[in-house]
Amino acid sequence: MDEAGLSGCCGPAPLYSCPVPEVRRKHHFEPPDASVAPRYTGIRTFARLPHVALPREDVDAAIIGVPFDTATSFRPGARFGPEAVRSASSLLRPYHPPLDVDVFATLSLVDGGDLEITPGNALRTAEQIDAGLQPVLRAGIVPVVIGGDHSIVLGELRAQASAAGAPVSLILLDAHADTWDSYYGEKYFHGTPFRRAVEEGLVDPSRSVLAGMRGPLYAAADLDVPREMGFEVIAGEELRALSPAQYGERVRARVGERPTYLSFDIDVLDPAFAPGTGTPEVAGLEPREALAYLRALAGLQFSGFDVVEVSPPYDSAGQVTALHAAAIAYELLALLAVARRRSEP
Repeated sequence: MDEAGLSGCCGPAPLYSCPVPEVRRKHHFEPPDASVAPRYTGIRTFARLPHVALPREDVDAAIIGVPFDTATSFRPGARFGPEAVRSASSLLRPYHPPLDVDVFATLSLVDGGDLEITPGNALRTAEQIDAGLQPVLRAGIVPVVIGGDHSIVLGELRAQASAAGAPVSLILLDAHADTWDSYYGEKYFHGTPFRRAVEEGLVDPSRSVLAGMRGPLYAAADLDVPREMGFEVIAGEELRALSPAQYGERVRARVGERPTYLSFDIDVLDPAFAPGTGTPEVAGLEPREALAYLRALAGLQFSGFDVVEVSPPYDSAGQVTALHAAAIAYELLALLAVARRRSEP
């Protein structure tokens, strides 16, 4: 039996053992050690893209999962987000009519699988994300990270700043600014990553826009603090009063021509459309509004993206949150495709 025969008999290596006589065995297949690779890792590929090991020089962008959720403050379950978003993405198609771009023809895209994480340890997980993304970025591959809770963005921004050799610009769409100093005494939490990122010199607040914040706060300072840190903050009510073109103009004026990181927390959507999330807030964006705001950013140069806080255990029948998250990830790939197309002769 040849190597292909083994894979066909037993499923994708290296997950399962195969009862093949020793003299004919070319590979040893067995489940990964569950104390090292948690049982909920493993993939159904995004949009049925090929799953390949990274880095590779023939790849433009890659979907990368980070199944970590033990830095949440309310409802867990985002560890299952990458799996759910991949499952919900199977109906995505190549051509994007509003932006007039064939996403899959313009970009060489793969699913790079899941990064290593450590359940219960947000700081170590950030280090693992940084280490896992740096070779991807150095190969010129743009990561589209699927989370996972929002604490994971700290590791992403560490890798981004290291690859860029400078602090990066940030565009955030989120119901929360995530700039608290600590939560429950923890410095590394899903409500603190952007404060840590500024403290570590990973993000340039003067070139960044945080938008969509809404809901009750602990104090007025919850929105004053990110402004004092230098971020431009567009609260939820103000954002919804802006047309997509006006929002796009505000963002372009702020970030300029610099490569920019875009982070999308699914809780920026109203819970009617995204019930499966850890910290839902009422009166959020409708999906068509969110898509329009994203499309208004077409032409900007992006160095990476994420979609976070999808918690399938709280999703409704029909995978509505996961479906919207998959659509958002596709929009991010379309933005990258537009930028790539415009940069070509």
